[in-house]
Amino acid sequence: MALGPEHPGRVRGVGAGISPRQFFNLPRPQRVKFADQLKESVRIVLQEETKKMEARTKQLVEAEREHLLSQLSHLIPNFDPSMLKPKTSPMNPMSDKASCSGAEVRSLHLEDDTARNGEQQEQTGDEVLDYSNVEVPSSLQSLCGYVETTLKPQGKIMTFNIEKEVFGADRSTFVLHEDITQFAGMEEIGATVVAVYMRCLYDLLREANMCSMVGFIDPAQVSANAGSLTDRSRIVASRLQKTDGEQIFMMPYNPGRHWVLLIVRAKRETVYFLDPLPGNRVVDEEGKNIVNSALKIYNSHIGRPGRKAPIWKTLPGTPKQPSSIECGYYVMRFMRDIIMDPSLEFEKKFAKGKDQAPYPQAAIDEVRKEWAEFVCLHMD
Repeated sequence: MALGPEHPGRVRGVGAGISPRQFFNLPRPQRVKFADQLKESVRIVLQEETKKMEARTKQLVEAEREHLLSQLSHLIPNFDPSMLKPKTSPMNPMSDKASCSGAEVRSLHLEDDTARNGEQQEQTGDEVLDYSNVEVPSSLQSLCGYVETTLKPQGKIMTFNIEKEVFGADRSTFVLHEDITQFAGMEEIGATVVAVYMRCLYDLLREANMCSMVGFIDPAQVSANAGSLTDRSRIVASRLQKTDGEQIFMMPYNPGRHWVLLIVRAKRETVYFLDPLPGNRVVDEEGKNIVNSALKIYNSHIGRPGRKAPIWKTLPGTPKQPSSIECGYYVMRFMRDIIMDPSLEFEKKFAKGKDQAPYPQAAIDEVRKEWAEFVCLHMD
């Protein structure tokens, strides 16, 4: 009686008119419009109906297949149902080969000069050097022998488990015998080959105590056709959020049939662009948007307002590939050159005015040798 009548939605003993939300610092309930509730309900119903239809369709297909097999078993003596299964090779989601074939390369030219661009395409667009006489490193020869004696006859693949420390999450990939033979023949390479070499480089970083200075971003998860732009930006942002001060992240990127290297320095909001093709080039807009969005997410994560737009620097002094198929090998070599310098002075090393001659074949073979030696460790 002393407390008076009950007042719903009030907390007693703490003053007049204090609600539970105010006293316990509860979040304000969000109001949901009736139209949004209706849309969500319809979406859930449609999802359930779609699942039911898919299940019924699958049951019908299975029933028809069983009926067909039953008829064939009566018509054909000793009929084996496995005869109808198609023989296919496993598809590697990271095995997207890249060659710089003329107009299909999506990196943009800074200069809108048709005659000059045409001349550059004549030089590097569809030209392919003959590598049939190039000496294959001994470790790569051993790997090719393993292909012929084991992988191809037994239909095997080589599986690699890449640790969380390399790309930020545990992941598995596999190398097909085609990946090895194409790598040995200096043909186009895909994200599998590049990612496996990055795993090899991680060992060099660990030996040099440079893991806190250099990180890697998985090329298979950020290149073209690897998902929506939003998803790829979040993948890059999640790696940047693990950055330690001045740490740089190397991100091989394939905008479509061509490999380039992006180096992201989140603390300075600076991105470096290295392209092995000659000419004044810049990364395509999609790749730029991926990294710019990732840096915005990173700034929000650390509570920093950040710049209006990140700084993009093209490093034109990189060695240039001699024809249309070496881009992947050159990007791998770029990464090796960068981490072999403990001072990480790559901006000066590849600055404008530096020698842009192609790498000697011995420099590319050094990368191929290291890749093959690492892969040989996983032979049965």
